[in-house]
Amino acid sequence: MPAAWKLFCLSAAILAASLGLAHLLVPDVVPVAFAEEPQPAWAVMMAFMLRAIEMIAAAVAIISLAALAGIPLYVAWSRASRDTQARRCRRPHRS
Repeated sequence: MPAAWKLFCLSAAILAASLGLAHLLVPDVVPVAFAEEPQPAWAVMMAFMLRAIEMIAAAVAIISLAALAGIPLYVAWSRASRDTQARRCRRPHRS
């Protein structure tokens, strides 16, 4: 469980860093080559790379947060199913 917290914090830090770099280095560049005004190729590629890093970091953060929320639910569910007794079915009576 501590590994999931480390993964979540690391991906959140990477997400924040890439967002900050995108606003610092390429503030008004759209990561698509077609825009109203011409944009330098390096800026478009940098914006595209930073956007990809943002999306990957956000996905990893969401998955690790879902795992962190799912583990206690799974433990509680398995504990509850272990505490209840299973129904016994009657054996057919042989005549």
